[in-house]
Amino acid sequence: MALQFEEQQFQEAWQELDEPRLEGGWEFFTETTGVKIYRLYQKQSGLYEYKVFGGLAGCTPELCADVYMDLDYRKEWDNYVKALYEKDYDGQKVIYWEVRYPFPMSNRDYIYVRDRQDLDINGRKIWVVLAKSISCSQCPEQSGVIRVNEYTQSLVLESDGDKGTKVYMYYFDNPGGMIPSWLINWAAKSGVPSFLTDMQKACRDYSKYCKKKQG
Repeated sequence: MALQFEEQQFQEAWQELDEPRLEGGWEFFTETTGVKIYRLYQKQSGLYEYKVFGGLAGCTPELCADVYMDLDYRKEWDNYVKALYEKDYDGQKVIYWEVRYPFPMSNRDYIYVRDRQDLDINGRKIWVVLAKSISCSQCPEQSGVIRVNEYTQSLVLESDGDKGTKVYMYYFDNPGGMIPSWLINWAAKSGVPSFLTDMQKACRDYSKYCKKKQG
């Protein structure tokens, strides 16, 4: 089975923590609750790529990585998840994810692969998760749900030197359909900080969830 991500992609992702690469048209977009967001316009799609720099107080990076990877738990704390599960197709783990969109818009669904690496960089512990959409013939499109074919995300986590986590995230998502660009921009502006806030709370509640699951 072909590797989905190259070693270089993990290296490039974590290096953004030290030296954010913002040349080549990246512009400052917004800052809210300690989270800075930059964006880059994509002529081809008319949409933006985003880079997010921020922190999660009171959560260790390893805990954040575990929470982020736990799909079952995500269904508990992320209200936008309609369906989320991992399946094995031809020896490859593929994730199906359906996202609730507000009426009258159609829900979106994703088929993607991801990989996590826990790196040791000269004694620094850094957690990197990469994800990208793929096409999968065994996952046909559903009526009334729009398939997102362009989705890429990187998440990098490192201790902030205290009890919290430094976070870098890159993402591009083309939701398709007839969504006005102002709405997509609004979602990026408000959605990312609120996602990080939700994730922070999810980290705090994770041990309780794990105990309950073990019965």
